[in-house]
Amino acid sequence: QVQLVESGGGLVQAGGSLRLSCAASGRTFRNDVMAWFRQAPGTERENVAAISGNGLRTYYADSVKGRFTISRDNGKNTVYLQMDSLKPDDTGVYSCAAARSATVVTSRNDYHYWGQGTQVTVSL
Repeated sequence: QVQLVESGGGLVQAGGSLRLSCAASGRTFRNDVMAWFRQAPGTERENVAAISGNGLRTYYADSVKGRFTISRDNGKNTVYLQMDSLKPDDTGVYSCAAARSATVVTSRNDYHYWGQGTQVTVSL
């Protein structure tokens, strides 16, 4: 059974940092693109960061460039999202996802596996 399990969410003040983790199990993900999506109430789910299977190529949404860093440890089947200089607009449910793709894809329709999500709330 394929599972993606996120952790690390919580409540933080603006300007603070959080590190999200996504542990994958049930199959090997070393060749998959992994990504973090964010959904705030009343908005569509958006891709904030993605990383290729070998970790050499990344994608960031303009809204998080320079503040968020995505990384992965294929030995641990885990992907991370380091979030710094957090803003209230970063509030939402963060979900990790995996795509059976050789290129970094950004559309949610390209992703085959999803985690349940973890809540991130940034207060003023």
